[in-house]
Amino acid sequence: MDLEAAEVRRAWGRVTGWLEQHAPDVFAALGGPVDPAAVRAAETRMGLELPPGIRQWLAMNDVDAGRRPEGHTALVALGCPDVVPGGGLLLGLADIERVHLHQTEVASSADPDCPHWRREWVPIHAETDGFHGTFVDARTGRVGSWSEGNLPKEGRFPSLAAYFEDVADRLAGAASGEGAPRRAHGRGPGREATERWARAHGYVVHDRGRISADIRQPYEG
Repeated sequence: MDLEAAEVRRAWGRVTGWLEQHAPDVFAALGGPVDPAAVRAAETRMGLELPPGIRQWLAMNDVDAGRRPEGHTALVALGCPDVVPGGGLLLGLADIERVHLHQTEVASSADPDCPHWRREWVPIHAETDGFHGTFVDARTGRVGSWSEGNLPKEGRFPSLAAYFEDVADRLAGAASGEGAPRRAHGRGPGREATERWARAHGYVVHDRGRISADIRQPYEG
């Protein structure tokens, strides 16, 4: 298992551990492991290769495992609510493909000088209609977001692991009534993963963990 997959496994384990203890119904809805053959088929249709982190995450829990949308449904047909604080649905493989193909088709008719979607972006979380959501850049592994009517925000998290660490922190913070913790100065597992990523990609990590370049933008929902 490579470093990226190992960090995702650990971070996602924090999320599922919290859900199992505090929201067992949501935990039960996360589904089982993805079918590797289904991953390969979806990659072919989307025209990209899923990053190791997403493959590891789906290998643990594919919300859509064994299910397919039926009839005329919303764009996000099978997503799991109540995992990501702030709303929206966590996507499984079927919805990842549906949202990706929809966004790519819409982008094909948009202004090429002002792209709102790129084929290499893999959606992992979205509203039912697909107008808002979160994606992983398959080229860089960084996590960004899109919103209809606004330019996408790239690099909001340096990795899928850092994103899931933030989700776990916000779940715990919401349950305790403390709200979302401010991670910029923390030194927990998510922070350490961010620093390892920064060093591996040539960013300078200063005293107290300050990282050159704007890769630590706060998550907005």
